[in-house]
Amino acid sequence: MDDHNIVIKPLVTEQGMHFASKYNAYAFEVNKKSNKTQIARAIERLYNVKVDSVRTSNRKGKLRRRGRNIGVTRSWKKATVVLHEDYHIDIF
Repeated sequence: MDDHNIVIKPLVTEQGMHFASKYNAYAFEVNKKSNKTQIARAIERLYNVKVDSVRTSNRKGKLRRRGRNIGVTRSWKKATVVLHEDYHIDIF
């Protein structure tokens, strides 16, 4: 799998900015089929950083209703990547 197919996009949120400044941890939306080692290698290659650890979670889609129509938002996978203390990513 290609690095750009593994890491879909960085998640830029207020809480994510707090974690980046305090814990040097960044959140990304990643491919559902990727594992932690693939995610760590892809982040290291794309951003030229050293990854200490990776935490992943599968986010289930939620039910949404609009009038009589009921739908489901898509499910996705979130990865929180903690970098070595000498590195940082400028995504904000």
